[in-house]
Amino acid sequence: MQRGAPRRDYAGRQGLEYGAGISNENTAAQALCLHRLSMPAGARAVAHLHQDHESAIYVISGRGEFWWGERLEHHAVVEAGDFIHIPAGVPHLPMNRSDETLEAVIARTDPNEQESVVTLPELDELPHVR
Repeated sequence: MQRGAPRRDYAGRQGLEYGAGISNENTAAQALCLHRLSMPAGARAVAHLHQDHESAIYVISGRGEFWWGERLEHHAVVEAGDFIHIPAGVPHLPMNRSDETLEAVIARTDPNEQESVVTLPELDELPHVR
């Protein structure tokens, strides 16, 4: 057993700040990473995907919105207690238009977390996600 590093925040390519948890950078993890997301009111990620890696998210508190699909054509409101699964290679974009911070735990099959992130600036300009 290895314990993750003491909490440290880092900026992801997605445009959000994450609390480091378990990854290959701070343990011997070979097939997963687990970290925390605190998404302040008004925060928005950039459209992105995780090449070859799937993700699972558990919303601890707060409320947000989530778009996914090739043209971000699918939409859901997520709130405390919700689980989200994102298959590998699926474009997605989270946003917090509420007036409170959204807290979530994120697990991914990429032990390096940021290695598989591909930003999709062309999707950020779609009118329904601006």
